[in-house]
Amino acid sequence: MPDQSLLKSKKEQVRELRETGYVVVRGLVPPARCEALREVARRQLAEAALPAEFEADLKYPGAPDSKDAPGGHTVRRLLDAYVRDPLFAEWATSPEVRGWMELYFGETPYLSRAHHNCLMTKHPTYGSLTGWHRDARYWAFERDDLVSAWIALGSETVENGALWFVPQSHTLPFTSERFDAAKFFRSDLPENEALIRTAVSPELQAGDVVFFHCNTLHSAGKNLTTQVKFSLVYTYRGASNAPLPGTRSAAKPEVALV
Repeated sequence: MPDQSLLKSKKEQVRELRETGYVVVRGLVPPARCEALREVARRQLAEAALPAEFEADLKYPGAPDSKDAPGGHTVRRLLDAYVRDPLFAEWATSPEVRGWMELYFGETPYLSRAHHNCLMTKHPTYGSLTGWHRDARYWAFERDDLVSAWIALGSETVENGALWFVPQSHTLPFTSERFDAAKFFRSDLPENEALIRTAVSPELQAGDVVFFHCNTLHSAGKNLTTQVKFSLVYTYRGASNAPLPGTRSAAKPEVALV
């Protein structure tokens, strides 16, 4: 029989996600497992095996101007984490994640391999800022109802570039004028600036997981420390919320969590 206190806790977490747009689940990844994932992450970064995304490719604020500039080969994301190492795949489809997502969606959850599904790194000096945005801006599903799981493999604070969230922003209707050409939320508009001032940055420890809705406004700052920050990020959808055929969202086979 399932632990009723644990089930209640998950229900409370899901309710918080629905109401606030994000929820922090403390210590969801046990210490030994988190350390094993972190060791794989360090090795993967040292190898920098493709597919990878480099800071110089994105040209976000603070990134090197080109790959020929100092820091030009700084990795931002190692892509397709699901197939990079068995430990990454095991966590992405683990009973802990499956149970949480089943409770949220009320149906079989699917892991998207086309979105997130990466080892996210934030480097000192050359790690760039990430502007305010909604992840659903480039996604194409029947409904904008997907949840991402951000796993902290070490401490995450404002000093090393942690996430910021605007509470309840996932429920707000925005006109296209409030975003720029790259679909980042415009901080120069007074109405946007007022909303951004309500943002919070939850401090995370190794093994903490943030679940957040695809329409929640979020951003991340620069890493002002001397150590690389590592995070694993995966995105999930319910069985009835299929990616639209012919789009990037349907470009890779998904993984059913059963």
